[in-house]
Amino acid sequence: MCFTVNVNLIKEELENRYGATLIDPDKYRPSYYYHAFGLPEIPAICSGNPSVIQLLKWGLIPAWTKSIDDANKIRYKTFNARSESITTKPSFSSSFRSKRCIIPVKGFYEWQHIGNEKIPWYIYHTENEIFSIAGIYDEWIENNTGEVFNTFSIVTTEANDLMAQIHNSGRRMPVIFNKSSETRWIDLSTSQSDAIELLVPSPSEILKAYTISPLINDRSSNRNTPEVIKPYTYPGLNLLF
Repeated sequence: MCFTVNVNLIKEELENRYGATLIDPDKYRPSYYYHAFGLPEIPAICSGNPSVIQLLKWGLIPAWTKSIDDANKIRYKTFNARSESITTKPSFSSSFRSKRCIIPVKGFYEWQHIGNEKIPWYIYHTENEIFSIAGIYDEWIENNTGEVFNTFSIVTTEANDLMAQIHNSGRRMPVIFNKSSETRWIDLSTSQSDAIELLVPSPSEILKAYTISPLINDRSSNRNTPEVIKPYTYPGLNLLF
């Protein structure tokens, strides 16, 4: 799974990294803590127009969705798209073929199960740089109001060695691209078979991780703060590494 990310990136950082222009910059709110269940709008570079960075809401609503009630139900089930079924699952297959995107992040969060405890970890690039997570997106128009919903799902794959130890309950991780792979993913001239081959675990060596405080679990606190990614030690717990 991947439900929680750090996208504390300002407009200039995004534009310089991807050579694209952020549209609707006034709507964008950088945050250390984006959680899928909050249905946040997050920057993305999409295959339809890779020269711009647009905002997509987390929780993909397929174009064939019939009503707003159906949309509100399905989007809570589409935060992640498994790479193993992305070509066959109706919610994702069309987007995989024609609407692929990348999601820029500074890091993401996962929880390790140690006995009865769930220990939060922060995972980031070994060079502490922006990196791209694989996504798919779609556009849905509500029939009665004409409101347009641009939404996305993060693509996950089996965990690499590092993530298998951290996310030891599900052993999943987001698909993380290098710069060459991110370009090929959003290029729709890339064949579907070649695109599928990109959806593999990243090498463990490109990532670093450390434990963080229980602040991230506190719904009453402001989690959009540098404190949420500050290293924290859990005394007495036998962590796996």
